[in-house]
Amino acid sequence: MKLNELHDNPGATKNRIRVGRGIGSGKGKTSARGQKGQKARSGASVQGFQGGQMPIYRQLPKHGFKNPFSTHFAVVNLDRIQKAIDAGKLNASEITIDSLLAARLVTKKLDGVRLLANGAITSAVNITVNSASKAAVEAVEKAGGKVNFVK
Repeated sequence: MKLNELHDNPGATKNRIRVGRGIGSGKGKTSARGQKGQKARSGASVQGFQGGQMPIYRQLPKHGFKNPFSTHFAVVNLDRIQKAIDAGKLNASEITIDSLLAARLVTKKLDGVRLLANGAITSAVNITVNSASKAAVEAVEKAGGKVNFVK
């Protein structure tokens, strides 16, 4: 089989109907839009209109709420920090938000970085983050490290 021998299955594609090309084409004059009216005009689309019936988007109740003051933290776990220290990507003596970004443990800062206690940490680390869970702070202090917070 060669590239020039490839073709679609019969009936797989249809030719586009070219409207407004004379009365002999069968789709001339009004181009199958009927006489006058809103839907006969160019650029007219009556989206959501259901023939005078109350549209479904107005029948259904509004729901949901977006809190404009909510904070979204980038999350980093203790086990990922320990793996990065073991791999030599992080310096255990001083871990900052910028060093976490450089080591690709966090991809975006968002509203800050939050430390969570998933996994275990064995190195004594001095870590600076925006937020941390109580269990994470206890685990770091138990390993001989310290957690500092930045606003």
